[in-house]
Amino acid sequence: MSRYKSFDRSRLLVQPLAERTHDLQLNRWLSLDDATPPFEHPDLPALAARLAAARERGSARILMMGAHVLRGGVNRHIIDLMERGAIDHIAMNGAGAIHDFEIARIGATTESVSRYIRTGEFGLWRETGELNDWIREAAANDLGFGENVGRRIAESGWPYRELSVFAAGWRLGVPVTVHAGIGYDIIHEHPNCDGAAVGAASYRDFLIFANTVERLEGGVLLNFGSAIMGPEVYLKALAMSRNVARQEGRVIRNFTTAVFDLVPIRGDFRKELPKTDPGYYFRPQKTILVRTVADGGESFYFAGEHRATMPALWRLLR
Repeated sequence: MSRYKSFDRSRLLVQPLAERTHDLQLNRWLSLDDATPPFEHPDLPALAARLAAARERGSARILMMGAHVLRGGVNRHIIDLMERGAIDHIAMNGAGAIHDFEIARIGATTESVSRYIRTGEFGLWRETGELNDWIREAAANDLGFGENVGRRIAESGWPYRELSVFAAGWRLGVPVTVHAGIGYDIIHEHPNCDGAAVGAASYRDFLIFANTVERLEGGVLLNFGSAIMGPEVYLKALAMSRNVARQEGRVIRNFTTAVFDLVPIRGDFRKELPKTDPGYYFRPQKTILVRTVADGGESFYFAGEHRATMPALWRLLR
């Protein structure tokens, strides 16, 4: 038994989503025919060609992303890329699962932190907390976190489930994995959160992800807007995969990586900055664009908002 007193969650007031003001409504999510902000880059066609070639050879085509990509309204573009085989694995953080769940269920998501943190209501919404029950179910049945979320949404009668990236993954047999950090997500506030189940289900997702990374030779890894989860999870999975490949006389070094983010990178993005430069601590650059492709791979960087960059890549692959 711990010597320290812990927070008693039974005292919490958890309210229905109908009481929340949603910052993003259904009209935020683009159709494939909607106009999007313009984005052009001379390297983008080359990246699209790499994805097409990886699909032809059966190599991994991985999309890692932060939750803000879903908030950018590009769900249909991502799902279409999955349906076309351009992407065969998606990795998200826990917030991605929450936004996907809310979009599918009510056609809206996102609350004002500045508004609801003042009253202690932030994150404490009843329906969203049901994700904790699905996570416990995943852990009890040896399913991945994202796998069970996708299954549950796909089998629901929710009116906007066609916007769910997780449900599309379940339907198509494309893994959508969740790489959660304990205490990061609003569902961890809820009385029904089981930290052990979160760990078990998300760790299974990490192993599913590492299995995909074993096919990265000749493949492509995309990182959209994930400054911590994407680089760190990828780095560990690549180390595991290279460890096994080396024992088997194989290599995983000839592949392409690309980062899409808002952060401007000064100078040559393919060179590591000195530790005296604050940019050194931007993990997508040093991990994804430099260190892990230093012995045979190639990297690309695209600065722009996801509502522009994802559709621009989609148009080239279409």
